[in-house]
Amino acid sequence: MQNFGILIPALDSDEKLIALLRQLLASQQAVTSIAVVDDGSDAAHQAIFTQLQQLSDDRLHLLRHTHNQGKGAALKTGFRYYLDHAQTAPVAGIATMDADGQHTVAALEKCLRLATGRPHDLIIGARQFTGDIPWRSRFGNVLTDNLVRVLTHQTISDTQTGLRVIPLDYVRTALDFPGDRFEFEFDMLLEAKKHHVTISEQPIPTIYLDGNASSHFRVIRDSLAIYARFFKFAASGLVSFIIDIGLFSVLMLLLNQNQSLRAIMVATVFARAVSSIVNYLVNRHVVFDNAGEQTLLKYVALLIVQTLASGYLTHGLTLVLGTVWQSALAPTVAKLAGDFCLFLVSYYIQNNLIFKRQSHVE
Repeated sequence: MQNFGILIPALDSDEKLIALLRQLLASQQAVTSIAVVDDGSDAAHQAIFTQLQQLSDDRLHLLRHTHNQGKGAALKTGFRYYLDHAQTAPVAGIATMDADGQHTVAALEKCLRLATGRPHDLIIGARQFTGDIPWRSRFGNVLTDNLVRVLTHQTISDTQTGLRVIPLDYVRTALDFPGDRFEFEFDMLLEAKKHHVTISEQPIPTIYLDGNASSHFRVIRDSLAIYARFFKFAASGLVSFIIDIGLFSVLMLLLNQNQSLRAIMVATVFARAVSSIVNYLVNRHVVFDNAGEQTLLKYVALLIVQTLASGYLTHGLTLVLGTVWQSALAPTVAKLAGDFCLFLVSYYIQNNLIFKRQSHVE
């Protein structure tokens, strides 16, 4: 079996971390290296890391943050550690585990066996959500599972699992992803398809101790961070849409409520040209963090296609509405409906093609 590094981010951990480490070191699995990242644990929990050092095993490596930086930052620290030692202690990938006892060694071994047969896949230990699941865990998974399905057209049954086996090439790529908290783990799933990484699932038991009280996931704050990119894109789209629909409505009135294809197309093109300048600048610099290459050229191409589609779609829906409702507002209502559908398509194209973050594979 190939060698994999094990990475455990830890914050204010208790005896469950020591128990997990003892089990890993005693495992029949060939454990060659375990990196534990203390993400700024408080003084009351430092005794655990003293116990860790007293285990006196050359396979154990303790990395420390002087203050809490977030789970994503802890993972990145561990990733860099393994990449820095790739020449002297090569690994095929990195297996991540949580420090709170939710992941068993048996579950890890199943994921590693699957990773050995699929060395280029991102393996996730998918928990089986049956029985009495804490509400915040069920809430977070339902939201993120559905968002991933909409944005990436991938069905992932457990988007918040911390048990993963990540191929080394994708580890290098992931280091460039923004975000230092739980959103970093989410981005690894969102970005996988763009970087031609297949996500494979290994079913594992669901273990929640004390109602998952040890979890550091903050439902509101961390959920907002996870969905931040889509929220920013939606806000950018809303501002651009207000400019677009406002100019379109004014131009239609100036054109004496002419509902011909030519009048609708003229109003659509002018309004879209103005709103798109705002949309491109915000998306480029705020939403997608200046990612992508030749983005202006790609965006203009999308703009042309989307503008034509908006014009024809608005005209078609206006004719349909005209059969049941005769009003000067019919084109505006038709544009609202058509452009909402185009908004979803536009996000997918911009996220996956125009502002795609480039891989940095060594």
